[in-house]
Amino acid sequence: MTVIVEIIKGAISLISGMCVTTKAFFAPVVTVQYPRQTVNISPRFRGHTKLVADEERPDRTKCIVCGMCERNCPSGSIKKVEGEKLEGEKKKTATVYILNYTTCSQCGLCVETCPADALAFSADYNVTSYKKEDFYYDLIKEFDKRKKA
Repeated sequence: MTVIVEIIKGAISLISGMCVTTKAFFAPVVTVQYPRQTVNISPRFRGHTKLVADEERPDRTKCIVCGMCERNCPSGSIKKVEGEKLEGEKKKTATVYILNYTTCSQCGLCVETCPADALAFSADYNVTSYKKEDFYYDLIKEFDKRKKA
């Protein structure tokens, strides 16, 4: 009697599995022909951090070189934040901001703790290279590239 029950259970399992397979077979294919087509990125996607432009002076960043992001980074990914006080300016201006993206855990503590709201997450999702050095970003240079484009 138990053999018959096991055969019936197996047949029901087989039929339900075949139903799932048949349903997936006739569903539309969701394939993106990368790199000719790209995927729409979620607005909350977390790429590497980027510096935000100042509203009053769009050619400069909001960064006041307080070092709060560097101190609060749990993985030590923010290597160097340096700046100088320009003549006629009240605040420091960032001159060097080095991010080691290979160790970044993308926790967001640097973005959350920035008192000037000078950091945000970028939408760069296609970051690839064979060399580790390519993932050391100077965010000041990245900001200048975005400013020119």
